[in-house]
Amino acid sequence: MTFILNEDLIDYNLKKKVNIYKIITISIILIISIIFIKFKPAYAVTLGKEEIGYIGNRTEFQEEIDNNILKSNEESIAFVTLDNISYNFEFVDRKLINEEKVMDKVKDNAKNIFFVYEVSDGNDENAVYVNTLEEAENLVETLKQNYSEVENDLKIMTLYLENQVSEESIKEAKLKISQSLDAKLEEKKQRDKRTVNGIYLASLPLSGGTITSRYGSVESVRDHVHGGLDLAASYGTPIMAAADGVVKSAGKTGGYGNLVILDHGNGVETYYGHCSSINVKVGETVEAGDTIAKVGSTGNSTGNHLHFEIRINGASVNPQKYIY
Repeated sequence: MTFILNEDLIDYNLKKKVNIYKIITISIILIISIIFIKFKPAYAVTLGKEEIGYIGNRTEFQEEIDNNILKSNEESIAFVTLDNISYNFEFVDRKLINEEKVMDKVKDNAKNIFFVYEVSDGNDENAVYVNTLEEAENLVETLKQNYSEVENDLKIMTLYLENQVSEESIKEAKLKISQSLDAKLEEKKQRDKRTVNGIYLASLPLSGGTITSRYGSVESVRDHVHGGLDLAASYGTPIMAAADGVVKSAGKTGGYGNLVILDHGNGVETYYGHCSSINVKVGETVEAGDTIAKVGSTGNSTGNHLHFEIRINGASVNPQKYIY
């Protein structure tokens, strides 16, 4: 009798445990169901250091970025930059998942980097920036044609900028580089005017001075046609070498009084007469602008002045073809 009662008790306890397990299992299933209804596996997307939202499919999302944001079919765009994107797996409220909104934030943070072409003449301050290589090449060709007489170091460089160049700024820059080349052209013209048989007269022999007798004049103070240019100046005014050269003669020479002759090469010589004193010696090398003597009235002279001559292969030429 006792044995039968124990069996019933065991059955009762077993059934009780089974029911508890069933309740627990059903509860777990209900909880999991609720979780999966409300929550979903997703990826938190971080752009740079900012979390910008949640997405469901990481692979498809990244492919969309690679194919439609980081790639561009526009020829003017060199590449697209974007802060580093990272993904973190999480279970989140389904309501928080919004791939379209996250993608819009990614697009807003993407930056187009444009091809921009710099045309420069060697001076960065005179650079012109244009948006296409064709524009740059056409500009260089035009400038070379318009300024063929001057040496120019026009170069094209490819740059990468966040913004394209406006037409107004291109116009202003073109004007600036043209003005720079105009100045070079004018400088060349002036240099050409002051070049004697390939020798550039970089300096005037006197700073100031008044022309009192021109080349070729016939005057009572001399018995010959004037072979130079007389420049009146105060006694002791510095006389400067008109060009680089070597001192050929330095001393008293007949009617010239104290005379300095400089040999500049290519058969070109310059004469500096009636000096009060001489600052150089024969064989000495001088540069344009160096003081070689001082104004005086030595030799056949009626007052303080510089007699300046230019000779090519021994024959005098009019200095005013080149200076003054």
